[in-house]
Amino acid sequence: MSTIKTELYNYCLSTIEDKLNTINSVFDSAQASANNETKSTAGDKHDTARAMAHLESEKNAKQLVEINKLKRVLPYLKEFKVSDRAELGSLVTTNAGKYYLSISLGKITLNAEDYFLISAVTPIGKLLIGKSVGDTVSFNTKSIKILELC
Repeated sequence: MSTIKTELYNYCLSTIEDKLNTINSVFDSAQASANNETKSTAGDKHDTARAMAHLESEKNAKQLVEINKLKRVLPYLKEFKVSDRAELGSLVTTNAGKYYLSISLGKITLNAEDYFLISAVTPIGKLLIGKSVGDTVSFNTKSIKILELC
């Protein structure tokens, strides 16, 4: 596996771990806050605070589900096979940029180069999957030619 693909994979991994750590600390903080609120006897104020904490907890739970979905993709990126067709884990160099078919984390810069970390289910990801060097896809009325796969 190329060094840059290793760096891109590690970026995905560390980003997911950071997100998991953040959401877990938010859960811990929310739980501590809820525990403190249950000690209150302020009536309506207490009920409102509990309802707000419950809504925040539901929002955090949804974020946790999404983060775990992303985390389940990571093992597929670490398969180091080489393919002549774009697939999950491929680094696709085009005339419009470099796309790492992984998880949707957007544009990043590594070693002064821009990379788009995209999911295979994004509109551009769907177009690139299964394509080979020399193939052209049309995205937003722009013709994108695949120059290299690794």
